[in-house]
Amino acid sequence: MDILAHMLWANYGSRPINKKRVKKSLSKINVAWIMFWSVFPDLFAFGIPTVLAVIVSITSNNFSFKSLLSHHGTPNPLIMDLPAYLYQFSHSFIIWILIFILVWVISKKPQFVLFGWALHIFLDIFSHSIQFYPTPFLFPISNYHFIYGIRWSDPYFVTVNYTLIAIFAIYFYLTRNKKN
Repeated sequence: MDILAHMLWANYGSRPINKKRVKKSLSKINVAWIMFWSVFPDLFAFGIPTVLAVIVSITSNNFSFKSLLSHHGTPNPLIMDLPAYLYQFSHSFIIWILIFILVWVISKKPQFVLFGWALHIFLDIFSHSIQFYPTPFLFPISNYHFIYGIRWSDPYFVTVNYTLIAIFAIYFYLTRNKKN
């Protein structure tokens, strides 16, 4: 799924949770942070290699956009191989669970904003096909991928996805104004 859709789903998914938390006198989940964590898997997998490739290209004294994709005529491994390697870590429920528990132990309380990351993984399982970054949600225990996912770039999927997001946006807008 695209980054904007991940952020919007995290935003609208956290609203009912925050309403329940306020009713129980618990602190709200920070929406900005849950939205950040909802895009973190892609930022980690694709952002790090892109920044590294830009740095390498700039420091090589022959910077060009073509040099980002290739290094001396061969594909640049920072762009071609590293994202796929990092993707399996950032799109794994197993890795997410381990990090969630580690952060919980260190901070002495669960950090619910990290559920944005888990939501990202869940949505990607069904919105990535076997041909384009199938989601390795059980890595490193298994290399199983859901092979019947719908491409998130498919026009029908995009239409349905953003229509549902728009419905949620309208619903939350109308219910918020009704109370005021």
